[in-house]
Amino acid sequence: MWFILSLVTIFFWGGSDLFSKMGSKSTDKYSHWKIVIAVGTVMGIHATISVLTGTEFQPIDFIHYLPATFCYIASMILGYVGLRYIMLSIGSPICNSSGAIACILCLVFLGKEHLPDAITWLGMIFVIIGVIGLAFVEKNVDEEVKELSSKSENKKYRVSFIALVFPFLYALLDGLGTFADALLLDTGKVNEDSGNIAYEYTFFIMAIICFIYVYIIKKEKFEKKYDAPKWIGACCETAGQFAYIYALGPKYGNPAVAAPMISAYCVFSVFLSRVILKEKLTWKHYTVIFTVFAGIIIMGVAEGLAEKDIEITVSEVANYIKNII
Repeated sequence: MWFILSLVTIFFWGGSDLFSKMGSKSTDKYSHWKIVIAVGTVMGIHATISVLTGTEFQPIDFIHYLPATFCYIASMILGYVGLRYIMLSIGSPICNSSGAIACILCLVFLGKEHLPDAITWLGMIFVIIGVIGLAFVEKNVDEEVKELSSKSENKKYRVSFIALVFPFLYALLDGLGTFADALLLDTGKVNEDSGNIAYEYTFFIMAIICFIYVYIIKKEKFEKKYDAPKWIGACCETAGQFAYIYALGPKYGNPAVAAPMISAYCVFSVFLSRVILKEKLTWKHYTVIFTVFAGIIIMGVAEGLAEKDIEITVSEVANYIKNII
C-alpha cells in the first residue's frame, strides 16, 4: 500500500511545485508568505473537515508532533522563498535529496524491521541516482546563468547563491522532519490522522499570522495571475500531505523506502514545468527521469513480491543483471 500512497504523493506534490512556481513572482517580496496563506488555509479547512467527520484528535498532539511540524513548515517557507529564483537554480532536485537524508536516518535509528529487501534496494539506488543526476544536469544548464551573474549588475542575474542556499536548507530541514515523522509514528506518539491534523492546524495558524501581516499591515492586493495558481498548488499540497503521512506511518507505510521514492517527485515537477511551462528538456533530463521512473517501477515490483511472500536475494538480483548485460 505504501507504493500507491507514494505515487499519489508524487503526483500531487509535483502539481504543487508546478502551480507554486506559476504563482511565484520574482519581484514580489511577499510571494512566499502568500503561498503560506493559501496552503495554511486549505490545510485548516481539511483538518476541520477531518475533525467534524470523527477523526480522533487531542490538543496534546500539537506538542507530540511539534518536532516534525517545525521542520516541515520551516523547510517549506524556505522552499517558497527559493521558488522566486527557481528558474536560475538547481533548487528542486536539491530540495528533494531530503529523501536520502531521511532514508539514512530511518535505517540507522528505526531498526532492522525497516531494512529493505534486495529488489527494493535496487529501486532506491535508481531513484537516488536519478535525483542526484538531475541536480548535475540542472547545474550544467545553470552555468551560463552563473557566468552572466558575474558580469551583470542586473538583480535577476544575481540570485545563484540564494537559489542554492534555500534549497539546501530545505533539504536538511525536510529530511529531519521526515525522520521525526517516521520516529513519532513508529513509536506511537501520534497516529497518522492526529499527526496530520496537528500539522495542518499549525500551518493554519501560520496562515492567519501571515494574512494579518501581508494584507492588513502591508496592505498587499490580490493579483489573480499570480495568486490563483497559489491556491491550486495549496490544494495539491494538502492532498499530497494526506497521502504522504500514511506512506510513512506503520499502518500502511514503510518510511525507509517511501522517503527516497517520494523525493523523486522533483523529477515529476521538472517534467511538468518543461511540458506545461514550455521549458526545454535535453536528452540528459530524459535519462535521469527514466532512471527515477525505473526505480519507482522496481520498488513497486518489490512490494508486490513482498505481499506474496516471495523473497529474492542480493546475489540473485546481481546474477539477473549480469545475465542481462
